[in-house]
Amino acid sequence: MRAGLASRSGVVRLVRAVPIRWRILSIAALNSLVVLILASMIWSGTRVLSSAWDDVRQVRESDQILALLESETSRLQNLIHRYINQPSPDLFAEILLLREAVLGTLSSRAANDPILTGSVAELERVTERFLNGFGDLRALQSKIKDTYENRVQGPARDIAGLYSVIEGATGRRDAPIWPALGRSREAFTAMLVAANSYYLSLSKQAAEDAQRNTETIERTVPVMIGYADNDLQRMALEKLKQRAAALRDGLQDLSEQLASRSDLLRHSIDASQASTIGAIDALSVQMRQREQKAQQTFDRTLTNISRKVLWIAVIFIGVILVASTIIAFSIRKPLHQLLSAMRAITSGDYDRRVAGTEARDEVGAMARAVEVFRENAIDKRKAEDDLRASKEKAESALLELNAAQQNLIDAERLAALGGLVAGVAHEVNNPIGISLTVASSFARKATLFEADLKGDTPLRRSQLEEFVRSSRDASQQLVGNLQRAAELIQSFKQVAVDRSHAERRPFDLHEATDQIVASLKPVLKRAPIELAIDVPEGLVIDGYPGSYGQILTNLFLNAVNHAFADGRAGIITITARPRGDDVEIAFGDNGAGMTPDVQRQAFDPFFTTRRTEGGTGLGLHIVYNLVTQQLGGRMMLESRLGQGTTFRIIMPRTAKGGPTDADTPIDGNLQWPTRTISSS
Repeated sequence: MRAGLASRSGVVRLVRAVPIRWRILSIAALNSLVVLILASMIWSGTRVLSSAWDDVRQVRESDQILALLESETSRLQNLIHRYINQPSPDLFAEILLLREAVLGTLSSRAANDPILTGSVAELERVTERFLNGFGDLRALQSKIKDTYENRVQGPARDIAGLYSVIEGATGRRDAPIWPALGRSREAFTAMLVAANSYYLSLSKQAAEDAQRNTETIERTVPVMIGYADNDLQRMALEKLKQRAAALRDGLQDLSEQLASRSDLLRHSIDASQASTIGAIDALSVQMRQREQKAQQTFDRTLTNISRKVLWIAVIFIGVILVASTIIAFSIRKPLHQLLSAMRAITSGDYDRRVAGTEARDEVGAMARAVEVFRENAIDKRKAEDDLRASKEKAESALLELNAAQQNLIDAERLAALGGLVAGVAHEVNNPIGISLTVASSFARKATLFEADLKGDTPLRRSQLEEFVRSSRDASQQLVGNLQRAAELIQSFKQVAVDRSHAERRPFDLHEATDQIVASLKPVLKRAPIELAIDVPEGLVIDGYPGSYGQILTNLFLNAVNHAFADGRAGIITITARPRGDDVEIAFGDNGAGMTPDVQRQAFDPFFTTRRTEGGTGLGLHIVYNLVTQQLGGRMMLESRLGQGTTFRIIMPRTAKGGPTDADTPIDGNLQWPTRTISSS
């Protein structure tokens, strides 16, 4: 056993002296040699198989030609019989076409077929005899037709006219000639029926009936001549006698011609077609024998090839298995040692050195690389300890950054709300100031009126009317300005309540939009911007009116600060349309527009084009989060530089989100939903 192990180790060392690529290539070379030997054997056998298969294929093709000839001649025979029984131009044309097809098959396909070439002459001879018989038959058929029309039908028509003349020349129904005339005419009618039947069906009984009735006509003529009582009758009866004899001769000739036609059909057409079928059958037997011989050659060659391929495959498989086992062992054992060393390194055992680094093959190079990896791992462990301490410091800095982000978002929201409060306060200050002025003036006039009333001088009617008129004007101004202030305060109150409480409730989109726009109008007084609102009434949303207000406010302030910067004039449009279960809101302006680069980053947090002017870059980011997260909708941006910007918001009538909008602090995992941006 030790000797076997030593011998195997020696073989492995000898094999390891060869590079792995050459070991693998040696297996590939053995496989290629097997493939070449098998391919040469298969190629040699394929030539024999191909020759045998060509014979089989040629036999089958020849058989198809014979089957076609047999089918065409049989069909031609049937057409000839049909034509004889019922001649027609269509049948004759079809016979001529099929005749040309048969001759074409013989002259082209059969003549070019290597198997049928020697037998084409015999086939052509019997087929030509068959086709020539149709020519003779057609000539006889024309003669039969002429005999029937001129020598049977012609006398019959004359006889019918003579019967009419005889009847016209007989004045009385009780004349002695009348009974014989009736029998003769009945025999004539029966003769016509029998003659037509014989011509169409070749019935022997019909031929006998026609001949017998013709004899009856001839026998009644002398009787009728004896009873004739005028010259016209006698002359017509003489003519009748002559035409009856002609009719008898015509029927006799017709019978002989029809018999000749039957003999011609039997001996020329049917016999020739049978000869053709016999020749075809004899050729078919020869081809079956040739096909059987070719099939035997095919099977024998295939069996020999299979046996040889099996033996060679078994021998070479044994050689390849032995060589593969030796080569695999020369690779597997060093790789197993290398795998053990790598597992030790991955488990943290860096003190175990890698075995096999002294080998000169590829596995030895891998072992040396793993040894370098082990040394690097030792250095990496030291570096990780240093990195861990640095990471702890970085995490502390990240927490401080998140807190700063949240503070910026809160500051942005408070700044927007502060601007809103300042604008509303300024707007409310106007009607309240006017009301205060009017009230002070009214109080002063009331004091003067009271002094005039208490004085010694009686009041004039004009003074009283002036006081009443002043009081009415003052009260109207007070009521109007105070109502305006009340409306502004109520609108701001509703918007402020909606924004400060993330409560879900149904709200009318038209009313909410009007309230929000009313709270934003103070900003419009500082900029030449027009508002165009088109929101239908009765469009109820089950959602968060505060979020909707914050969305419009941020979009409005964004347009004022960016689209119409530096006091530029323009128009802001707000439209809403129902879309099934959703609502589409479009907020557009005809301002400065955005470049493609700005559009791509418009919704990113902390991105702003006015950083030096105090912009935080959170306005559109907050809007996007409110639309996509709290309202469960989608937001699209369309803009072109110099032609304005449009924000399209599609949100469900019933909000799908919850109170997770900008009120939720932003941590390190910012929400960056997918959005649609177009520069068109």
